[in-house]
Amino acid sequence: MIAMIQVAPQIANFYPTRKAEPSRTPLLTRACSSLSRSHRYAVLGAGFAGLSVAWHLLEHSAKESHVHIDIFDEIGIGGGASGVAGGLIHPYSPKAKLLWRGAECWNECLKLLGIAEGHDGACTLDQDAYNLAHNPEKQIVWKRGILRPATTTKNADILKENARNCSGVCTIKVIDKDAAQKLIPEICLPLDSAIFMPSAVNIHPKRYLQALFLACQKFASRSEGREIHLFKEPINSLLELAGEYTSVIICLGAKVDMLPELSGKLPLRMCRGVVAHLQLPDNTRSEYGPNSPSILSNAWLAIQGSRSMVMGATWDWKSRNYSSTVSAEEALMALDELLPKASTVYPCLSNWRFVGASGGLRAMPPLTALGSVPLLGCVDDIVREQSRHKYWLVGGLGSRGLLYHAMMGKLTAQAVISRNEDVIPFELTSWMKTK
Repeated sequence: MIAMIQVAPQIANFYPTRKAEPSRTPLLTRACSSLSRSHRYAVLGAGFAGLSVAWHLLEHSAKESHVHIDIFDEIGIGGGASGVAGGLIHPYSPKAKLLWRGAECWNECLKLLGIAEGHDGACTLDQDAYNLAHNPEKQIVWKRGILRPATTTKNADILKENARNCSGVCTIKVIDKDAAQKLIPEICLPLDSAIFMPSAVNIHPKRYLQALFLACQKFASRSEGREIHLFKEPINSLLELAGEYTSVIICLGAKVDMLPELSGKLPLRMCRGVVAHLQLPDNTRSEYGPNSPSILSNAWLAIQGSRSMVMGATWDWKSRNYSSTVSAEEALMALDELLPKASTVYPCLSNWRFVGASGGLRAMPPLTALGSVPLLGCVDDIVREQSRHKYWLVGGLGSRGLLYHAMMGKLTAQAVISRNEDVIPFELTSWMKTK
């Protein structure tokens, strides 16, 4: 049984503490050299969607435009469900089928990860920040791949069939027990079969989001006419922002339902998830192999170094608990649910120690013929806004927020800048037409 100690995991920022935030003043009191080329954007939410939108607004706005972005999040960067995510990224469904626009979403996601790591030539981080980002204790991305054992005969057949029809976007290999145990010596394959995705990755969500915000700051500081600021304060109503911004982009995840203008008007399903943080005790010699992949099964194991991992996740459709804090009772319930599932394929979990748990409320989109696709578009009509192209939504990224966030942020930024919702694929805006 996993040993339990009451220690909450601390995730440190890898970049210097942000300076005091500038005070906000109404738009009309701010001097502007070229009012017709000045664009002020409010982004509500500092999770995957919000920071992706912010980056793409900076990147895609016309060079001659003055772009000012204010991000609002009462908790801060990655304070909601985004910061609790396991961080496993691949473009396939549980049946190993390519998800909706999986290839495009995968490629855009990898680009944004590269930007956060400082690999993008347009936004190279300074050497100190780069070194911190690549410190094993502060690492953002682990490129180990993901192993998915087959747990039922039907599941094994599906995995093999889809591996044969793999598009090559993210390679899928069918492997047997011997090959799997070379990757993870202690792995157990109930049916002597698994698929391995060698190019799949997993990330540390909060470090990634902190790095992406740093990249936005660097980009803005090195680009004439670009500004970006973060405000740790809540927005309780869209009326608070009336008249101040060119456009407001709402990226609040499950908390979107707290806005009176949108409460109960979006086809979102809320589901709380809890993850457990595990570590190997210092007196345990064996470590998780430096090249051993993460494990995707009935309960996943996201490996974060040689002695740390995250196990998840639970699904509580009845909860309305937004807090990332998990009570001792909720943590025990999560362990009782997740441990038996994960131990079936990785029995060595008995050597690991439970060091804390965190939770978040996912905003799940409705099921469609294309699967669960995010909700995007201009919501002026829902908000009852008289002007056009004022309020925009990025919502319902659900449990695949990491895969979708880069593409959704890019599409939304392009629509906001062009004031043209038609640049967003109809599949993502059709939810408004059927309301």
